Amino acid sequence: MALYAIIRLRGQPDTPPDVRYTLRLLRLVRKHHCVLYPDKPEIRGMLHKIKDWVTWGEIDRDTLILLLRKRGRVVGGKPLTDEYVKEKLKLSSIEELADKLLSGEMEFHKLEPYGIKPVFRLHPPKGGFRSIKKPFGAGGDLGYRGPAINELLKRMI
Repeated sequence: MALYAIIRLRGQPDTPPDVRYTLRLLRLVRKHHCVLYPDKPEIRGMLHKIKDWVTWGEIDRDTLILLLRKRGRVVGGKPLTDEYVKEKLKLSSIEELADKLLSGEMEFHKLEPYGIKPVFRLHPPKGGFRSIKKPFGAGGDLGYRGPAINELLKRMI
């Protein structure tokens, strides 16, 4: 099962109420927020609804570990560390957490009771966007991009 990294690229103005509601359900409240969800039919349906506001694709292990280490946060705004993962989740390290997320044994958005924030706050990408009004295949940045999401995430971390 694939793990999707979903990044909101567009802001609030002129957003239809149903799209705004779907973005809120996925916890994508602001621009440059990123969430992780498994590839499920209900998530794919939500992504189809909001495809003109977000980009998504399958995250790989190295990028996931980098994202968790650099941008993972716990309650209080403190960074996610190996010590915190050992204490709260009883896992050996962030690498083991990444493996469990990728295998589907754990879901990142369900770790909130352990004090881990479900949203990653990212920087705008180094080098900028091509276009946040066109789909990925047509020279833009919106919609499904597959494994190319890893390159974008590395520029935004």
